[in-house]
Amino acid sequence: MRELGWADRLPAESSARVREILDRAATADGVAPVSEQAVLSLARDAEAWHLVARDGDAMTGYANLVAAHGEHPAMAEVAVDPAHRGRGIGAALVAAALDAGGDGARVWAHGNLAAARSVASRLGLTVARELWQMRRPLANSELPELTVPEDLLVRTYAGPSDDAEILRVNNAAFAWHPEQGGWTERELAARRDEPWFDPKGLFLAIDAADPDRILGFHWTKVHLDENPQVGEVYVVAVDPAAQGRGLGRLLTLAGLHHLRERALPEVLLYTEADNTAAVHTYTRLGFAPAHVDAAYAR
Repeated sequence: MRELGWADRLPAESSARVREILDRAATADGVAPVSEQAVLSLARDAEAWHLVARDGDAMTGYANLVAAHGEHPAMAEVAVDPAHRGRGIGAALVAAALDAGGDGARVWAHGNLAAARSVASRLGLTVARELWQMRRPLANSELPELTVPEDLLVRTYAGPSDDAEILRVNNAAFAWHPEQGGWTERELAARRDEPWFDPKGLFLAIDAADPDRILGFHWTKVHLDENPQVGEVYVVAVDPAAQGRGLGRLLTLAGLHHLRERALPEVLLYTEADNTAAVHTYTRLGFAPAHVDAAYAR
């Protein structure tokens, strides 16, 4: 295996070939090998580094690394072309990413598949973080009635005029989160440019006494490339100053009703395994764990 050096941006041709590897890996494994954030970083300026592995002219694997920032450690994601597995490429890319990431660096194993567990064992890695994917059916399934209190308004996204408040709430709610915290207009714009973006699927909770202030939001998503299509509770964020008013459940329900109206058979979400309050809320709304993403560290 021949590794190229880390690059802050890949040429368009290389990015296209990485996407082909990611598609083949997803088909072979039944789970996407890297996150949406990593895929977006292939085509746009982003705070990510890229490493490709080659065998002659063949691109055999890919690693994505987001450097440590603040209290958050560096996070890596790795994919190996199914045609080139079993040759130590994954282990080499994981080791290279952890070396480059420095102390505390972690690497995601999406789905925590047997091959990822084998690499982790070979490199002496342990699980540092777990992210649950939870799912529930929508078709032929009951949902609690959506009742909005008189002191609140729930509306959908009105356009960029909402962005400053959405960013304020997001970054306050996820100040602790390595991926979701610290968003800027760039992160919002990148997602607005995606084919799945639907302003009617972004719900905002507003204090009726202060209509310019957003208290929380629920951003839904539809996975258009899946057959059948699947809905997602993409982001639910509540301003910490508005905690205790039931906004998380209210906003989640608003989005679930919207996704069911689109005749989607199922909905998924991701939550930290140790976020007890979120897991409790989602479990009461009929969600159950479907698979686990594990972040490994030395």
